[in-house]
Amino acid sequence: MKPVAFDLLQAGDVASALAALAGGGDEAKPISGTQSIGPMLNLRLARPSLAVDISRIAALRECRDEGDAILYGAAITHAEIEDGALPDATPGWMAAAARRIAYRAVRNRGTLGGSLAHADPAADWVNVLTALDASVVLRSVGGERTVPLTGFFSGSFSTVLEPGEIITHVRVRKRSAAARWAYWKYCRKVGEFAMASAAVLIDPERTETRILVGAIERPPALLRDPEAVLAGRLGIAEAVTEAAPGLSAQSQALHVAAVGRAIAMADDRNNG
Repeated sequence: MKPVAFDLLQAGDVASALAALAGGGDEAKPISGTQSIGPMLNLRLARPSLAVDISRIAALRECRDEGDAILYGAAITHAEIEDGALPDATPGWMAAAARRIAYRAVRNRGTLGGSLAHADPAADWVNVLTALDASVVLRSVGGERTVPLTGFFSGSFSTVLEPGEIITHVRVRKRSAAARWAYWKYCRKVGEFAMASAAVLIDPERTETRILVGAIERPPALLRDPEAVLAGRLGIAEAVTEAAPGLSAQSQALHVAAVGRAIAMADDRNNG
């Protein structure tokens, strides 16, 4: 199957991209790496009359150090993060996560902002960046706003993006060498989306502990009392059930195992 006919605009800057999207209304759609939207176009699940390519806009490919955080342009590719071509706000965690996204061909084209905008609940950046308490900068012709990822995903493949609005940047707070991190996902084979995933962040300098479960067919969920889970006062199964109710027995078991693996990985790194 092939896409329905549509017009393609190669945007030269953010302003022209936003103007085109605003003029096209609901029939206009931004595209970047096309690793998610491409198959949807071919299957005619997406039928825009106008596609606005934002992948070459210089402002969306910048990476800026803000002191306590790194601001990543939305059109930065997974491969650029994997290869260490840009500053890593973490002690290598983002590069390690990028390395496990699908295949290198996908990582060469897929973009940070595109993955978040697509909002697949099983996608690595959706879960990793939420666990890292990242935020996204959104812009439209009406102005700019910043939204934490914990409030950005409104459902499976659904976000709070308004028509004509795009992600311009992703802000990730810096983490110290003393912080511990682990991300574990279960896939039946390399390249598939995860059937279960979990992330653990322990940052003593910020007195911050987060445990996340992802790939739950809805936005990722943070465990309410991660310190109690780590201390053994609250069982993993109970905490997962509370954070992500309604999982099937198989999915529940996989997510409990994912959290356990991630905790063990974080502990190993602390002891090592």
